[in-house]
Amino acid sequence: MPLHSLARLSPTAVLGLWRLTETPAELWRGLPQAAAYRALAPATADATRQAQWVAGRVLVHELLAELLPGQLGQQLVVHNDATGRPWLAGAARGLLVSLSHSGAWVAAVLARGGRAGVDVEMIRDKAQRLAGKFLATPEWAEALAATQKSPETASAHYTLLWSAKETLYKLAARRGIVFREQLRLGSFAPQESGEIPATLMLNGALSRHCVCYFQPAPGYVLTYCYEPGA
Repeated sequence: MPLHSLARLSPTAVLGLWRLTETPAELWRGLPQAAAYRALAPATADATRQAQWVAGRVLVHELLAELLPGQLGQQLVVHNDATGRPWLAGAARGLLVSLSHSGAWVAAVLARGGRAGVDVEMIRDKAQRLAGKFLATPEWAEALAATQKSPETASAHYTLLWSAKETLYKLAARRGIVFREQLRLGSFAPQESGEIPATLMLNGALSRHCVCYFQPAPGYVLTYCYEPGA
């Protein structure tokens, strides 16, 4: 199975990447609790979406095996709440999970306590076309300045900004967030990998965060943020 990488973010958190090459049938054979998952699987998804969905659950179980001793992790099942956010049913003991998929890549963060968000995106021009909907005016002005110097990087840059805000949204775990107003990105010098300073504005309070990013493969960008519990 093409588990691409496992990276420890801390003693209690792990980031995993899966490169999708299998069919849904092949992925189902590697999934613990398959009967429980078949009852949860989206019924109308095409073969690509099915493969992404199943691969995400297979990846989470790989991370559970890394983070938990013995067979405990194999007894858990990934569910989704009303907002689509994943959670673990069973004796999860404070475990949290964040999942994302795009194209041939699936990403997940599993942690014991704290907060986490992860997002993987195929680089396309869609984020640039929709920039005015999710970027605040200063963020958009900075993006324009950065991409004017190297127009060939525009799609990658705007996709990175969108991905960073998606990760912040997952970290916040709140419904109804306005991306332009409540999720703000600070200045950074774009590289192949790095960090983006960020601010969440929730209930009249500000909190500072750091979104990490890198390219898992040409044509993709991945962002994540993990913050241990107090």
